[in-house]
Amino acid sequence: MMRLGPTAVAAAVIAALAGSASPGDAELYYRGGIVFDLSEETRFLDVDCTSQNPAALYGCGTGIDGEPLGAAGDFGSTPGLEIGVGRGLASVLRFEALAQYRPGLSFRGRSNFVQTRGIQAASAELSSFSGLLAAYLEWPGRAGPFVGGGAGLSRVAIGETRLRFRKTDTLVPGGSRLGLVSMVTAGVSVGLGPCFILDLAWRYTESRAVKTGRGQGRIAWRDGSREPIELDLAETRAELSTQGLRASVRWVP
Repeated sequence: MMRLGPTAVAAAVIAALAGSASPGDAELYYRGGIVFDLSEETRFLDVDCTSQNPAALYGCGTGIDGEPLGAAGDFGSTPGLEIGVGRGLASVLRFEALAQYRPGLSFRGRSNFVQTRGIQAASAELSSFSGLLAAYLEWPGRAGPFVGGGAGLSRVAIGETRLRFRKTDTLVPGGSRLGLVSMVTAGVSVGLGPCFILDLAWRYTESRAVKTGRGQGRIAWRDGSREPIELDLAETRAELSTQGLRASVRWVP
């Protein structure tokens, strides 16, 4: 199935109705709100498991869990902020440019190296900033259900990744990457007077921008018994998929 499938379907349905919109019905609005997302399970893998210079972190092959070598886990839960500006057309259709910031993502998982038993814990801290163009199909009037979809770009900044073993930590450089992001959403709108509308929504979001940095890492002994070993490491990647709730208010001047 194509990764942008849900968004593409929603966009196609909305685009089919866009032809009936009249420019004279346009209604500008501004929106701001809060978000709370729960992440889905993912796996960090080498971008190129055969890379030798710089060296692939995990390498090719199968781990002790029968899965490709890597680190499996999720990014936890996070609150965030969202703002947008849009325009309603023909009472059932609106288009919007929106920005979303989620600062508190934390990867927690386990690597699956065959030759290393025991802990193998993996962790990293992340933040995400996304900009999307979206379209919504909604019930006529100022209250009722709506559905929508959109796509854009997301920049994910990841700090140093730590792979914890029985006596050592392997430290992987962080990085910041720009990649595609897509979303689908459904919710309900409630009028709050002549100028304000409350939107309560569920949203599924998928980003492909999560990558560790290429550069110097190291193996460190926690008891200090040996000097760290420097590593020249290639990139690894994972996907950030979340679903969660949005509560926002539209102001229609």
